[in-house]
Amino acid sequence: MMNALWVSKTGLEAQDLALTTVSNNLANVSTTGFKKDRPVFEDLIYQIQRQPGANSSADSRLPSGLQLGTGVRTAGTQKVFTTGSLEITDQPLDIAVNGRGFFQILMPDGNIGYTRDGTFHINNEGTVVNVNGYPLEPQIVIPELTNNLTISEDGIVQATMFGDPTPQDLGQIETIDFINPAGLQAAGGNLFLETAASGAPLAGVPGEDGFGRVVQGALENSNVEVVEELVKMITVQRAYEMNSKVVSAADQMLQFLTQNT
Repeated sequence: MMNALWVSKTGLEAQDLALTTVSNNLANVSTTGFKKDRPVFEDLIYQIQRQPGANSSADSRLPSGLQLGTGVRTAGTQKVFTTGSLEITDQPLDIAVNGRGFFQILMPDGNIGYTRDGTFHINNEGTVVNVNGYPLEPQIVIPELTNNLTISEDGIVQATMFGDPTPQDLGQIETIDFINPAGLQAAGGNLFLETAASGAPLAGVPGEDGFGRVVQGALENSNVEVVEELVKMITVQRAYEMNSKVVSAADQMLQFLTQNT
């Protein structure tokens, strides 16, 4: 009975973390480029009281043995990098990657962050930056007298000036991919950081070698499915209730023993 209490305790902790993951997904249902999380659980070590395959007699073996589990723990959380739906905004500096790939953002500490959020702006120097003012890498500067800004599917940025219909090349948007995007470190602010698990960044041209194409005037929505998360929330709630029932049952059994001995 004491073992049952500790096993159910691990179940309560696991379901609490699962609910935290669901709540974070739902909180970011409107976050541009957000990728949902899913918790990964694993069972804890087993108490082997009778070894499977051990001899039960000179000529026979135990078919299954006696193994008692000690509960569950959270092995990790995994980012799910499926592509979210594209929302047309018609804003010239809203950019989405339709497929694999990340934009590069130059962080204040000099490191490179990676994002699927293509909500870009222009700062007071004409440099293309994200919502926090961090510049897109490689940097692109928009001239003052720009009349029309065009970004092609392969990331070429061109501008036409007032009084001059000839397009001027301003630069090339590069996209970055990883062999294991789920291994990236979520840094907040819609940014990810490279880790040993993600592998080295692989630079490429949008639309080539498996990289997604760039879509101007569009943003990628969060890939969170509200109905799916609500179903998960109900499942977590019921699992939590069942584990709490085990705690109550073990407590009642212990109470019976203490009152009748």
